[in-house]
Amino acid sequence: MGTYQIPRNYRGESRILYIFTVKSLITTAVGAMIGSIFFLIFKSINMNAIGIGIMAFFALVGFALGALKVPTIVMFPITKRIGGEPIGEIIMRYMKFKKNKKIYTYTKEEK
Repeated sequence: MGTYQIPRNYRGESRILYIFTVKSLITTAVGAMIGSIFFLIFKSINMNAIGIGIMAFFALVGFALGALKVPTIVMFPITKRIGGEPIGEIIMRYMKFKKNKKIYTYTKEEK
């Protein structure tokens, strides 16, 4: 018997600090940068704790957009169609739909 290389899907295996993928790290950093604007505003009026809280909130939203996927819940018909897809891709597809008023999706069929 010979040995054969089995192809693997390496997508998502490049993790940074265990929870961050490259995409989620970038979206978290963008969220933190947006939150840092609010931090600087609140810091100027001596409300540092509120500014840090708002910055953490925006970083958390950025992480959610980059890392979380929509769960497939059988009870809800919409999650049957988009279950397992990242939230960021769904939002981008919605924005493209609103801009062009049409949407294209491609499925990969395996034989």
